[in-house]
Amino acid sequence: MNLKRITALAATMLGLLAACGGGAGGGIGGTGSASGTMRVSLTDAPACGYDAVNVTVERVRVHRSATAADGDAGWSELVLATPRRVDLLTLQNGVLDELGELPLPAGTYTQLRLVLAENTVSKPLANSVVPTGAPETPLETPSAQQSGLKMNIDIDVPADKVVDVVLDFDACKSVVKRGNSGLYNLKPVVTVIPYLSDAGLRVVGWVDMSIAASDSGTSVSVQSGGVPVKATAPDPLTGQFVLYPVPVGSDYTLVVRADGRVTAVMTGVPVTETAHTVVNSTALRINPAPLAVPPVDVTGNVLPVTADVRALQTLGNGTVIEVAWAPVDALAGDFTFTLPLDAPHRTAYVANPLALLFAPDDAVAGLYTLEARFGASTLQTPLPDLNQPFSPVEFTFP
Repeated sequence: MNLKRITALAATMLGLLAACGGGAGGGIGGTGSASGTMRVSLTDAPACGYDAVNVTVERVRVHRSATAADGDAGWSELVLATPRRVDLLTLQNGVLDELGELPLPAGTYTQLRLVLAENTVSKPLANSVVPTGAPETPLETPSAQQSGLKMNIDIDVPADKVVDVVLDFDACKSVVKRGNSGLYNLKPVVTVIPYLSDAGLRVVGWVDMSIAASDSGTSVSVQSGGVPVKATAPDPLTGQFVLYPVPVGSDYTLVVRADGRVTAVMTGVPVTETAHTVVNSTALRINPAPLAVPPVDVTGNVLPVTADVRALQTLGNGTVIEVAWAPVDALAGDFTFTLPLDAPHRTAYVANPLALLFAPDDAVAGLYTLEARFGASTLQTPLPDLNQPFSPVEFTFP
């Protein structure tokens, strides 16, 4: 799949009206009259095959109880004075779009809901997608239009302090085709990332200019336990990538994927709160080797169709990485992966490296496990030797 990245624009602050539900000291985690502030921003991961993915945000709601229903008391809301239409593809490479600030009673908040505007006759494209080479098309967003997209969180708002919260909206995984109808559903996939400092929490590096172009299909991610924590596309003019915000940690895995190239992996990448983690330089760009043999398409089907499917690979040192994620057809449940047969190339992180010594991990060449996820349930199927004919993979959740 090709990825077309639109150059990130500077974020502008939105006007808002803040309406706080629940009195001071009431509800879960209350601390009397002490209060703090939650500042909410949007960012995005790479998108697959789209020129634009637009969503119109009306408000953000938070509650101290993870089980609070839409009509329960105790909700606090950040209401945008004017609903804001945002092209998520402008929010890559560390760019944040600040939605506003919400004064809150100090305490712990465990539920957040992102409420989007409806597509109406007067504004039919409040939420839309522009597939590469195709016209703009409305996105159907039934769940987010009503009570809002629900996210479980665990965020402490200290008294007299501002807590920054980033809603990482993955446009690639959130847009789902509906068969051959030419229609698309919005199935929002959003990660909530709290952070208290912007001095660090970044992984910065450069890829070779040969894979930096917007049609190269290049994506860069930092992963933990085989789960991408933050992903982006490199700047097509400089090849730089900025992964931000990334929670503090000592053992992230950097994964670089590009069309026609092997998977490049750097293990043991640290992230601190006080300084950027710079993995290489413009003189030592990451340049994955060209594939020696053509990649292979892996097809399958998953039910229910709202499940997610991804391809995992376990490296020789035991590190698990996500190599690819497949969109699932919203009507039939069909999916397709394109996976390299060549071995991934890996190296270990070194501060201020004098060389980048990626070596092939030959023992795991062409070995993958497909994983389907539906709610809290997970199913896995190890793939056979991809050099031999194989049948489509079937997943069915009870």
